[in-house]
Amino acid sequence: MAPKSICTTSSSDHGEFVMSTKSLILHGLAAAAALAVGAHAYFYYHRSTTKFRSRVVAIIPARFASTRFPGKPLVEILGKPMIQRTWERAKLATTLDCVVVATDDERIAECCQGFGAEVIMTAESCRNGAERCSEALQKLKKKYDIVVNIQGDEPLIEPEIIDGIVKALQTTPDAVFSTAVTSLKPEDAFDPNRVKCVVDNRGYAIYFSRGLIPFNKSGKANPEFPYNLHLGIQSYDSKFLKIYPDLTPTPLQLEEDLEQLKVLENGYKMKVIKVDHDAHGVDTPEDVAKLENFMRERNLS
Repeated sequence: MAPKSICTTSSSDHGEFVMSTKSLILHGLAAAAALAVGAHAYFYYHRSTTKFRSRVVAIIPARFASTRFPGKPLVEILGKPMIQRTWERAKLATTLDCVVVATDDERIAECCQGFGAEVIMTAESCRNGAERCSEALQKLKKKYDIVVNIQGDEPLIEPEIIDGIVKALQTTPDAVFSTAVTSLKPEDAFDPNRVKCVVDNRGYAIYFSRGLIPFNKSGKANPEFPYNLHLGIQSYDSKFLKIYPDLTPTPLQLEEDLEQLKVLENGYKMKVIKVDHDAHGVDTPEDVAKLENFMRERNLS
């Protein structure tokens, strides 16, 4: 595997909609220049470039003051901080030029520097992971075309999924955002911590919700319907990410408390890939024991 480059901060700063983790089927590829849709859209495809959106950085946003689980990035998973496990998995992705952690907390920064991660300090005022990634991007000395936002509470995220959403954005010039979903487990149907997603027949996101979507008139989950669970990973066109914090918060975003909805409500396109992944995100303290048991059963160190 090719070595990863170091991302140095500025001196002024302190198809079928299916993918396996080994293969990805992309569809709806644009062959010509495409103007992105949206009130603020100004992204365009340069035919003169040798490869579209080729420079990629992954940013892991991490904050200590989580309402549901304070200090979550530092919780130990079988002897390692969760943020370290996420960082180590991200480093295995082949499409990334570098991986950094963005945080507003010195405890998280010290922990990450201890295991070798580059850290960018960001403001406490960042309202979500996308805003933290946007600030961190602008503090990097090197320029990047794509930013991958990897949630720190997915310590078993597969590198192939990271590569999949990067390739999806590289091959879909009319989208400014890409993300991944997997099959929703029946027991998670009505869990508001498990975000659901519906997608059109070209692989673009229609809506995200903490509730079950689609929701049928029986009021019960349909065991025959292929519901989608959103995974905590997404990538952005870097030009779009820079203006994301300036977009006015939208009603659906505020009601669902989901940053993806601000993208959709402002008219931008979001590409979605479906993957075969046994999701084990950590949203509450109770999830830690479940994850550790899962890892022990499969001899995952």
